[in-house]
Amino acid sequence: MIESIQPAKTLAGAIRLPGDKSISHRWAMIAALAEGKTTIHGYSTGEDCHSTLGILSRLGIEVDDKGSEVSITGKGLDGLRAPTEALDAGNSGSTIRMMSGILAGQSFTSHIHGDESLSKRPMQRVMKPLAEMGATILATNEKFPPLEIRGTKLKAIDYSTPVASAQVKTCVLFAGLFCDGETIVREPVKTRDHTELALRMFGADIKSIGKVITLQGRPRLEAKELHAPGDLSSSAFFLSAALMIPNSNLVIGGVGLNPTRTALLDYLASIGAEIKILNIGEQHGELVGDIMVRGSVTKPGQISGALTASLIDEIPTLAVLGAATYGLDVRDASELRIKETDRIATVAENFRRAGVEIEVREDGFTVPGHQKFHAAQFDSFGDHRIAMAFAVAGLVAAGPSEIHRAEAASVSFPEFYATLRNLST
Repeated sequence: MIESIQPAKTLAGAIRLPGDKSISHRWAMIAALAEGKTTIHGYSTGEDCHSTLGILSRLGIEVDDKGSEVSITGKGLDGLRAPTEALDAGNSGSTIRMMSGILAGQSFTSHIHGDESLSKRPMQRVMKPLAEMGATILATNEKFPPLEIRGTKLKAIDYSTPVASAQVKTCVLFAGLFCDGETIVREPVKTRDHTELALRMFGADIKSIGKVITLQGRPRLEAKELHAPGDLSSSAFFLSAALMIPNSNLVIGGVGLNPTRTALLDYLASIGAEIKILNIGEQHGELVGDIMVRGSVTKPGQISGALTASLIDEIPTLAVLGAATYGLDVRDASELRIKETDRIATVAENFRRAGVEIEVREDGFTVPGHQKFHAAQFDSFGDHRIAMAFAVAGLVAAGPSEIHRAEAASVSFPEFYATLRNLST
């Protein structure tokens, strides 16, 4: 699929984004282990989160999937049944890594795989702690999907994650649900805490003190009626576009503002963006509010260290923003090499096509500012964030551009191009 992108004179309006991907995944998985029917309003419309629902169905869970409204009838911790076929995680690293923790605690063996891209993403980070808990996991070349997960009675562990990863933390905590006693996870840097908030909301005994999380095993989880906030990561594309295009005025309503996720807003404020947060409230333990942005960037950006970990998914679109404004230097970002694509390489290639300079390093890149994008034939390379980042680049290009393999955006945001067009004039 090829998507045409026209240059925009301004970006204005009010929008609501699909439900938060991270929260949707976690709520669905926990709902399957709870007792009773959980309904999630505003569930993510992205393909990744619906891959999670497909797996839950194959594990014997009743799922009523109406797109953005999903009902899941959980059967308790011991209610999953052995699948009769391999489980398909599609393109979703979140699904395969977090579900591995649940599958490891079952009394049966599961096989879980994904698409070509997911089959190249390493899984040792979750395989190692699950092996310490007693699970046996077989993988291609001992690290790549497909995985064969031989479920068993797990033992609780005290685990220090070697890298900051909310997915690894969640995998261990989900496995800990099936253990007797306390499972403890220690993080080098505090990561997004949607899992802790969700488990507590569903009834688990879980405590977080600084970077240490302690979970009591074998809780009784109870079904809930839930409303998911809009996805803050998805807002990055529209915020960046508004900051690049003169006279833009944009309001994004009902966005999740979890403090472990708002590094994006802090970063944009640090480079001079005029951003206001309105109508802040709490919903199921998560902060929610409206974001208003206008004005433009006034300073170059620097992303390194802990900030890199916090912004890892937003870096492609922030690179576009930096090139069009005051520049960006990214360090400590080798994690970008093992995402859906090598995002350092795919960003650099699309910049090359648009005549934009970039200096690439193994763990990051430097983009000079005040550059002009030529009209270009961009390629998503099958990566949803690359597709959307360069659709944003097309808004400030010298002429009409195209995104090849544009359908990749549907992994997280099927409505993306229509939403972008409705805002652009």
